[in-house]
Amino acid sequence: MTKKIFDLTVIKHPFKTVFILLLGVIFLGYYSTKLEIDASSETLLLDNDKDLQFARKVSKLYYNPDFLLITYSPKEDLLSEESLKTLKKLSDELVKLENIDSVTSILNVPLLQSPVQKLSKLVDNVRTLEKSNPNKELVKKEFLESEIYKNALVSADFKTTALVLNLKENKEYFNFIDKRKELLDKKRANTISKEELIKLNQIQIDFKKFRDIQRAENSQTISEIRDIISKYQNEASLFLGGVNMIADDIITFVKNDLVIYGSTLILLLIFILWIIFKQSIWITLPLLICILSVVSTAGALGFFAWEVTVISSNFIALQLIITISIVLHLIVRYRELSSKYKHASQYKLVINTILSKLNPSFFAIITTIAGFGSLVLSGIQPVKNLGWMMSTGIAISLLIAFIVFPAILILLKRVNSTKESNFKLNTISISTYLVENHGKKIILGSILVVIFSLTGTTKLIVENSFINYFKESTQIYKGMKVIDENLGGTTPLDVVLTFKEEKQKKKQESGFDSFEDEFAIDSNDKQYWFTKDKLDAITRVHDYLETIDEIGKVQSLATLTKVGKLLNEDKELDSFTLALLYNKLPPEYKKIILSPYINIENNQARITTRIIDSNPELRRDELLKKINSELPKVINSSNIEFRLSNLMVLYNNMLQSLFDSQIKTLGFVVVILFIMFLILFRSVLIATIAILVNIVPISIIFGIMGWLNIPLDIMTITIAAISIGIGVDDTIHYIHRFHEEYKKDHNYLEAMKRSHESIGYAMTYTSLVVIVGFSILVLSNLIPTIYFGLLTVIVMATMLSSALLLLPKLLILLKPYGDKKMRTLKI
Repeated sequence: MTKKIFDLTVIKHPFKTVFILLLGVIFLGYYSTKLEIDASSETLLLDNDKDLQFARKVSKLYYNPDFLLITYSPKEDLLSEESLKTLKKLSDELVKLENIDSVTSILNVPLLQSPVQKLSKLVDNVRTLEKSNPNKELVKKEFLESEIYKNALVSADFKTTALVLNLKENKEYFNFIDKRKELLDKKRANTISKEELIKLNQIQIDFKKFRDIQRAENSQTISEIRDIISKYQNEASLFLGGVNMIADDIITFVKNDLVIYGSTLILLLIFILWIIFKQSIWITLPLLICILSVVSTAGALGFFAWEVTVISSNFIALQLIITISIVLHLIVRYRELSSKYKHASQYKLVINTILSKLNPSFFAIITTIAGFGSLVLSGIQPVKNLGWMMSTGIAISLLIAFIVFPAILILLKRVNSTKESNFKLNTISISTYLVENHGKKIILGSILVVIFSLTGTTKLIVENSFINYFKESTQIYKGMKVIDENLGGTTPLDVVLTFKEEKQKKKQESGFDSFEDEFAIDSNDKQYWFTKDKLDAITRVHDYLETIDEIGKVQSLATLTKVGKLLNEDKELDSFTLALLYNKLPPEYKKIILSPYINIENNQARITTRIIDSNPELRRDELLKKINSELPKVINSSNIEFRLSNLMVLYNNMLQSLFDSQIKTLGFVVVILFIMFLILFRSVLIATIAILVNIVPISIIFGIMGWLNIPLDIMTITIAAISIGIGVDDTIHYIHRFHEEYKKDHNYLEAMKRSHESIGYAMTYTSLVVIVGFSILVLSNLIPTIYFGLLTVIVMATMLSSALLLLPKLLILLKPYGDKKMRTLKI
């Protein structure tokens, strides 16, 4: 049936077949131009995360603008006239940018202790370094000692300060988010109407257009900022930081990686194919198939609007590697038949190559798809997308390879193997020798690998930091390092306190008894919000957080009360004084020292912290659990609820989901593979052997990661599923060929030798290409991508060893095809 289909289509009408295929590729090629890259923080968040909804709610309740941050380390003293003049010029240029709302720096923050004066005077006469002429020694002392500014606005050595670039508020973004969430919740609950579903689809389209415009504007703003600060690099050391900048830089890195992966890998493939075959047809044909596959896959991604993220930035390398592995098996088989049957026609060589390889290649690709498909079980959207992207791409590769390869060859004359390559690897002969003479060592080595892996798994950690995503030589790393170590940390963590006291309680405390008095409380509620109980609770939480080594700068209402105590003749600020500050303080200063930390309307207070991301002892999940378990005792009140929020919590949620995702993906892959092996080989024993052969090398990933303290993160989580998906190809091809060779003389040992000398070379060539292909990932600027490349190289090399050593040894040892004419073999 299969032969008839190929005869009537590809073989009989090669021109028409290729032409129709090219039309499809051109169609998809158009959509490849619509392929987009997404490196926003949302790609690191979980679907339907309740903490994400809470974090978005909190961001609306408090003054919490998006911002970029510039570190400024002048060559002169920080408060010298020259340094301040440069800082002023820099600030003035930055604030003129369209998307910058304001710039906060040492020039315009309120000076409360330079010199110390009564609060009543401060309210009416707020001093700044820019608008007054204060004593600079007092200013320096205030910046270094003030709870508001130390280790946040200036470094402890007073050599570096920060310019906070507050971006213009983007209300439209949150409107889109709210509308989309409302409809998505209905969709998940199956209560959405047809009209609402149409509305949801339109919102998704509109939001994506809006987001793309925002990204372009953000990228333009960052570019303009960098152009400005580049003018001042001779006068000071400046670095740009911030979440928006990280996202923009990652997009740049991903774009560069896509170009590097594609161009470098193609050059490497040309070199390897020439070394192996030394015939131009076996270089041009594989490259043609690879290019058609990559263009088609990129077009499919554009058509389905699957955006490339950090996780899927290596999809071109994966696509090229998988495609070339399919084609290499076809080439080796064709050359083998051509060498064996000297007088066979081109038709017979082509059709027999296709028919002999279609079944194992089909099942190998199905299992590879299963490996990638398992990633859709993850709760992390970019990991899901990688699963869908590569599953689609692999199917496209199989289709194009089995159409273009026979169609092109049938149009050409027979390609003889007289120019036999001198490229012969000792791998095959060494493997054959080891299987025949050192079976015990192979089994023992496999057991040791498993023990190594199991012990390493116990040391595996789910941890990573944004700063460790980048090479130390990059500007983004240097900037984050300065902010992290000198300016109070990077990753934000909030503690939100909600007070449950009732108005009746406030009424009793304030001594009002009449209806008119109660009305007076309501009309001037802000004055009565600042109670001693609230202030004490906020201060206890603030002080507790400052004792934690992994936490950098802590800021809250307690920050103001501590400073206020110094200004109030060492007396605690009372409710009236705080209410006066809240009501009378100019808005631009209130935004700095009050509005980010209290929300009277919702009876809440927020304590903000920043985590020192570069702290090698940082364990996010342990830290959050510690805070959650100890805060109730610190707060010591049943009328106060607390909840942790912000990026630290959201990122940790994603990291912790990786363990569940890893278990799900591996479990799914193993089950699917076992079913596939049962269908393909129709033997429980062979299926079991095939599974064992793949599990042993896959387990080495976790051993290496555990022993070398490489964290499980958004990139390394995909290695197991990808490697087992690609590596299982060798197992299927080898067992298929072993069975064919065994049927000739029912001799396991001779079947092994003949299999090694035939399919063994194809396996070695494909593995060599895969290893070289993944090794180019070390050229990336993203550390997770480098880890991914190196670990995959190790796993693929181990999988080849397992397929050439452990697999044949187990087949000989367990005799799954019976024991006819079996030679006595010493293990």
